[in-house]
Amino acid sequence: METLVQTAAFPIIYIPLLLLPSSSESSSCSLKTMVLIYVLLGVIVAGDNMLYSVGLLYLSASTYSLICATQLAFSAVFSYFINAQKFTSLILNSVVLLSFSATLIALNDNADAPSGVSRSKYIVGFVCTLAASALYSLLLSLMQFSFEKVLQKETFSVVLEMQIYTSLVATCVSVIGLFASGEWRTLHGEMDGYHKGRASYVLTLVGIAVTWQVCSVGVVGLIFLVSSLFSNVISTLSLAVTPLAALAVFRDKMSGIKVLAMLIALWGFASYVQQNHLDDLKLRRARKQAHASRVDPPC
Repeated sequence: METLVQTAAFPIIYIPLLLLPSSSESSSCSLKTMVLIYVLLGVIVAGDNMLYSVGLLYLSASTYSLICATQLAFSAVFSYFINAQKFTSLILNSVVLLSFSATLIALNDNADAPSGVSRSKYIVGFVCTLAASALYSLLLSLMQFSFEKVLQKETFSVVLEMQIYTSLVATCVSVIGLFASGEWRTLHGEMDGYHKGRASYVLTLVGIAVTWQVCSVGVVGLIFLVSSLFSNVISTLSLAVTPLAALAVFRDKMSGIKVLAMLIALWGFASYVQQNHLDDLKLRRARKQAHASRVDPPC
């Protein structure tokens, strides 16, 4: 169910899609290619959501968020090979720091695992979350590649279409998994056992589903407008705050190792921000020089 709600609210994206002004621009790729792209990315989305859900099931919220920070390191690697992203010293520094942050969590014992979670399940949660972070980074790079090399449309509607059709595929895969696993039989008891009642249970799922769609449109939109790497940087910004929120809301334990891992993750994130700032300054200088050369051409 946790996997399903991450994509099930995709029909609401049709509202902004219909409100956007219609465009006569058409994609250069064939319908068969577009369907193949949406199906492939949709299946990856479903698998990634499942891995994240398993990880969150066996890990505390703070530990989970810190491991998710490794997605920036994976994103740097995939962006380099798939999107020709430059690998600067600051990005390399961030990769090392974020990897070290995740290693600290992995070497820590399971004292901060949720109640009733065994050591083996804790390891499963860690591995699934780490794999989900890698798959998520690959997904973002593949989306950027699709926008730039295959779909090649300039209107923002392509972002909404990407979100709608990949979510449609992912939702179908999740529904099949829900029935194939037999977990659908437990939904009635889960609803009855929810401590705030059935109505609150349904409203919670609806709120999660809608929020995921808003978040996903923002993520995909940043890929379209900037890059998959920048989108991942913005997505990771919340991970630095999540351990503190988990401490306040869920009373998660904040051990010394976890604090150190969070600080290292923040340092790694700051390296990405600094690199983005330097790239922006370089771009502005190039634009000013180009403008000056047009205004004052050489004799």
